Amino acid sequence: MSASDDDASSVSPSRRRFFQGLTLIPLAAALPGCSDDKTAANGAASASSKPEDFKPSFFNDVEYAFVVAACGRLIPHDDIGPGAVEAGVPEFLDKHMQSAYAAGAIWYMQGPFVEAAKEFGYQGKLALRDMLRVGIGAMDAHCKKTFDGKTFAQLDADAQDTLLKAAQDGKVELEGISAKTFFSYFLGEVKNGYFADPKHGGNKNMGAWKMIGYPGMRADYMDWITVRDKAYPLPPVDLAGKRG
Repeated sequence: MSASDDDASSVSPSRRRFFQGLTLIPLAAALPGCSDDKTAANGAASASSKPEDFKPSFFNDVEYAFVVAACGRLIPHDDIGPGAVEAGVPEFLDKHMQSAYAAGAIWYMQGPFVEAAKEFGYQGKLALRDMLRVGIGAMDAHCKKTFDGKTFAQLDADAQDTLLKAAQDGKVELEGISAKTFFSYFLGEVKNGYFADPKHGGNKNMGAWKMIGYPGMRADYMDWITVRDKAYPLPPVDLAGKRG
């Protein structure tokens, strides 16, 4: 997703890197972003959402602490828009891991299980929810060995960022799963939760949609798809019909 030069200059480096790597919701890429004042208000409004208000039923407490910490580093809150934690992404992940998709019910899960070129996709034996669970456990085990018994969630932000970058680059040896594979799928799920319809647990108050000017489920916005110099004038609408 690209932004105009003026918009790009107002986006923090970490958030700009996130959007440069974003491949979800192609329609949103054609829509102009919201103004700075509006997006800042959206971020502040959603800051009231606290992860402790949600009790996970898939992840255990240690796993969920990793999820919250990693989400907070991958999409931090800033004056451009809400962070992943306040947007409810950890809640989305816990709920989504209990879906048939995450369980591999609609995946081809037969062997052979081999390392394959990227264009062939994942060829391993783990379903999505198992990838995340094994990866989280392996990351915490690596942290305990490296940082005097501390888990990922107990590290400071700089150490967490360093570990996530190393995992992204495949420079961390994890037990039971490739660090690069784990990071790729975890980040993909964070993106999904950040921009999904709020009924799935993330994108609370449609904060992410407001930030990028995405109309959501509005019936008619085709005239605006090619408009680049103006923000879409109406707030988004979710699947339940709620207006943002």
